[in-house]
Amino acid sequence: MNFFKKYAPFLVLFAAMLWATDAPFRLHLTEGLSSNFIVLGEHFIAILFVLPILLLNWRELKKLKLKEWLAVLFIAIGGSALASVAFTQAFHYLNPSVAILLQKLQPFMVIGLAAVVLKETLGRRFWLFAIVSIIGAYLISFPNFIPQTYPGETFNANLLGVGLALIAAFFWGASTVFGKLVLNKTNFKVMTGLRFSVAFIFLIFLNLFQQSFPDWGTVTATDYLFIGIIGITSGVVSLFIYYKGLENTTASVATMAELGFPLGAVVVNWIFLGAILLPMQIFGMAILLLGVYGLAKYNQAPEVVSG
Repeated sequence: MNFFKKYAPFLVLFAAMLWATDAPFRLHLTEGLSSNFIVLGEHFIAILFVLPILLLNWRELKKLKLKEWLAVLFIAIGGSALASVAFTQAFHYLNPSVAILLQKLQPFMVIGLAAVVLKETLGRRFWLFAIVSIIGAYLISFPNFIPQTYPGETFNANLLGVGLALIAAFFWGASTVFGKLVLNKTNFKVMTGLRFSVAFIFLIFLNLFQQSFPDWGTVTATDYLFIGIIGITSGVVSLFIYYKGLENTTASVATMAELGFPLGAVVVNWIFLGAILLPMQIFGMAILLLGVYGLAKYNQAPEVVSG
């Protein structure tokens, strides 16, 4: 068994941690730019890298049938474009704690879809380590055991914000399942390239339709720099790593490994914002890593079935 197959869930975990690195940069960008334009800018940076790779692998496209192409459209439009926009917009109506809490529902959506679409079967060991992983992720996000991470923050559950956060969770979760469906026919490089390329085309029309392009004179050099950082780190680099991991991971195991996102978030807050890591968060990190390790071992078992 090669290295990438053996440790595939940890690649997904690391990719999910990278997704959290954009928080300080995204916070700055949302002060002056629309969510639609920020996401478009990220995808523009990404396609500069993925288009040459996609062209070199164009023969792989012949392997995709109608089912896979529909999955690519869903992933690109729903998972890459609309989910990012919806989650960003949710912060106009929700405080961060509620939005983060709602994302904890994503694994349950994925497990249900994986059973229906991919015919994945789950044994008792999966559920054991899945519960361990969820507990670890929850303790990292909410070390005081309640959804309140900032002083004086109240549990604001605005209906529109909740709806936007749940839409994002659904699109991201379903994209894990449909991404695995496409990866059964092609490789991670093609999947990454298709995701960013199709989403970029959709985002151009979305920005034109909603007239969300900024006055170019108001976009600063810092804005361009931060969009570039997001597009590379939490964008193209993380997605290449993610799909490489997903190639050798069932969707149900991958969605649990994606709980590495809150782990990455607290590390970013610690490094860039000076937030103190609480003992309970460190304990949660250990529990999450134990859970993912158990899932990685489960993922290697011959009885694990994926369609």
